[in-house]
Amino acid sequence: MSGTQFDLARLQGSRIVSVARLASGRPDTEFLCFGESDQKSPAAAIGALNAALARGDTLYPDVRGLPPLRHALADYLTALHKQPVAESRVMVTASGMAALSVALSAIVRAGDRVVLHEPAWPNAGNASRLRGAQVEPIALSARQDGSLHLDLEALDKALAGARVFILNSPNNPTGWTATEDELRQILALCRRHGCWLVSDEVYSRLVYDGRDAAPSVLDVAAPDDRVIVANSFSKTWVMTGWRLGWLIVPEGVRDELSELIEVTHSGVAPFIQHAGLAAIADHVTPPAFRAHCAEGRRIAAEILGQVPGIRYASPEGAFYAFLQVDGLTDSLALAERLVTDHGVAIAPGIAFGESGEGWLRVCFAVAPARLARALDRLSAGLRAFRETA
Repeated sequence: MSGTQFDLARLQGSRIVSVARLASGRPDTEFLCFGESDQKSPAAAIGALNAALARGDTLYPDVRGLPPLRHALADYLTALHKQPVAESRVMVTASGMAALSVALSAIVRAGDRVVLHEPAWPNAGNASRLRGAQVEPIALSARQDGSLHLDLEALDKALAGARVFILNSPNNPTGWTATEDELRQILALCRRHGCWLVSDEVYSRLVYDGRDAAPSVLDVAAPDDRVIVANSFSKTWVMTGWRLGWLIVPEGVRDELSELIEVTHSGVAPFIQHAGLAAIADHVTPPAFRAHCAEGRRIAAEILGQVPGIRYASPEGAFYAFLQVDGLTDSLALAERLVTDHGVAIAPGIAFGESGEGWLRVCFAVAPARLARALDRLSAGLRAFRETA
């Protein structure tokens, strides 16, 4: 049936994946294009998973999540933030992306307007589009030093008639991190417009100002607000491939919404959840990984600060260097050239929306020696681009 046009939903292919596929055939390439570290997951999580498998803990789980994990997450978040989080609001999901998918399934209908700030991780907007929503991006505003901020007046205008605002702070790819005062203002705008607020907080523990966590919507919202918070084990505990996340939903709807997990992925493997329970009890990994990323952030600033023609401000959060390159109008073409000519894979800014064009995203959460080697290659590539631009 070659050539048959099937009636299938389609999304534009990921530009990050296209760069990674090009790099995969070149074994000497340094990969800084994905949002993950080369550090190991916690030994306690690995041990808990193996123990759970050994005792045969492989049956269907409660789709809401194992009760001990739900209680542990509630206690963890209550200790981390300024207001208590009840276990009755916790849902365990198969990754942070699954958490966002369940949240959007609950509240987005065909024809709804979904507002998000951009540059943005593309999956949230694409998950909204798959549900028939109209996605409206608001570009983060760039300051002269390369740092970014969210224009709250523009957000106020965009939220008129909108169904959902998707917030990601600390932000992928930019590292922009909302202050507690900004979160209060964002929440107030959502309340005034009768708009849901979906907050993606997977980078919440990766901030570099001495705090243990970034300001969270959980610090300012009431349990009955139209607010859903998504998070994941991937970044805090270096568990990207484990696919384990969670949702915090308004009080009184958790058990009903669990039916969406049932029809989305039917719960998370219990042995993975036991690994998550062990990770939460590990109080060493989160600060140690943050310190590791802080060193990568320092190295990135030192090396990239010597490259002419770029504007780069060290991020407030997350683990990416997001740099603006003078004269760059095709970030994908440059990213591909960096692979083929210089042996380094980074993410093109266009992968994060039209406002990301002219920028590049570099993950600095890798081992220092590897990062320095990769950034030297990137620097050489940027200098070569500037010479021909």
